[in-house]
Amino acid sequence: MATVKTRNQIRFILNGEDVVLGAVAPDATLLDYLRLQRSLRGTKEGCAEGDCGACTVLVGRLASGKLVYESVNACIRFMGSLDGCHVVTIEHLKGEGGRLHPVQQAMVDFHGSQCGFCTPGFVMSLYGLWMKSPEPSDAEIEKSLQGNLCRCTGYEAIMRAARAISDYGKVARDPLLAEREAITSRLRALKDGTRVEIGEGKSRLVIPADVDDLATILEQEPTATVVAGSTDVGLWVTKQMRDIAPAVFIANLDGLHSISVENGVISIGAGVTYTEAFETLAKHIPALGPLVDRIGGEQVRNMGTIGGNIANGSPIGDTPPPLIALGAALTLRKGASRRTIPLQDFFVAYGKQDRAPGEFVEAVHVPVPATGEKFAVYKVTKRRDEDITATLGAFWLTLAEDGTVAKVRIAYGGMAATPKRASAVEAALLGKPWTEATVEAAMARYAEDFTPLTDMRATAEYRALAAKNLLLRFYMETTGASAPLRVSRHEAA
Repeated sequence: MATVKTRNQIRFILNGEDVVLGAVAPDATLLDYLRLQRSLRGTKEGCAEGDCGACTVLVGRLASGKLVYESVNACIRFMGSLDGCHVVTIEHLKGEGGRLHPVQQAMVDFHGSQCGFCTPGFVMSLYGLWMKSPEPSDAEIEKSLQGNLCRCTGYEAIMRAARAISDYGKVARDPLLAEREAITSRLRALKDGTRVEIGEGKSRLVIPADVDDLATILEQEPTATVVAGSTDVGLWVTKQMRDIAPAVFIANLDGLHSISVENGVISIGAGVTYTEAFETLAKHIPALGPLVDRIGGEQVRNMGTIGGNIANGSPIGDTPPPLIALGAALTLRKGASRRTIPLQDFFVAYGKQDRAPGEFVEAVHVPVPATGEKFAVYKVTKRRDEDITATLGAFWLTLAEDGTVAKVRIAYGGMAATPKRASAVEAALLGKPWTEATVEAAMARYAEDFTPLTDMRATAEYRALAAKNLLLRFYMETTGASAPLRVSRHEAA
């Protein structure tokens, strides 16, 4: 492999200014940089874990050569992930003739702010939405604000403001749109194909030049922390005070952002975010659309990656159970060598995956259910949006011509130390008629598969009962239940 050029600075654009930093700690967050080093204090610290949205900013990046702006949580966004990006804070917003920006003016006129602490975050989330959808539906507004919490207004005033933004100005005249061509050119100039190395030893921060360079780096630094979206690693730093150095940041690697559909299989690069994957997954596997919409808030989905959710190995990760049920496979890479394994075999024990030192997740391959195959996934949480799973069940089923169960895969999260198949339950269903009696008999086998724990999200007893009832729900939905089992409030209205 040719020698990779290196530099010892990260380079990005902050509002309208070019920034070059040569001293950046691996665990330095964008929020701390904005507030402590730049005195841009409109970006607030509320939760420091990506939940409340008070720290929301926009980050523009080049995706397939096109400039895309996304809302992100500055509190868990590391500086090492910003190389080649455009960071936009509340201070950069402006309207024509020195007036307030349309989003800000709408919030003022419709009384969308009371104490004001959360307001900059709401404004930035609505700004990101407005640029994509100038006349958003209520469902789009609510989706964009899933990751923003307010204790004062009750949200309805913010909803009214969001509906009215385009009455105060047009997207076509917004500065970020007017500057888009110039910012795109500046960002292209920053993508010089070099490796970034800052610091030494345990304090190293590394940004690979490309995926091949990533493989080389991890062979040399097999214990390094690989940081993709940082929606979990960020909390290791802000909540657990863990040392993540040396850290290797991979969000910039175009080679990990590919997503394709070929011969009935969706192949997703490890760096593909939930937002990037949504359209393809929702189109080809409709049941995954509503699940992705409930993973964190919009800011988390814009940062978090499917590959990271898998590689992390969390027993409550939302994507592994449905992907296991679908029969997904995982490509792992070490140096120039690759191997592909069933995803279900990747999870060995709590905190342990089938991944050798220096090996990393490169892609996941998800079969699209064929005609006649039944698939569903259900997530149980304390609140519907932006909440961590208590238990999640995923079901894939093929029936024989005589109505008996020919093939079945059932996988759960939140029920064991790893995402895990319900093998005993599957065995109880195979070859049996797909009837309520069969399902109820199989439900007795759950105790052989799972011994759930009691924690802050649910008791063991609740999890055990909910897991059984999700199988019953799947049966009802696949046999033509007379009433819908889930109705959104927008549909009800």
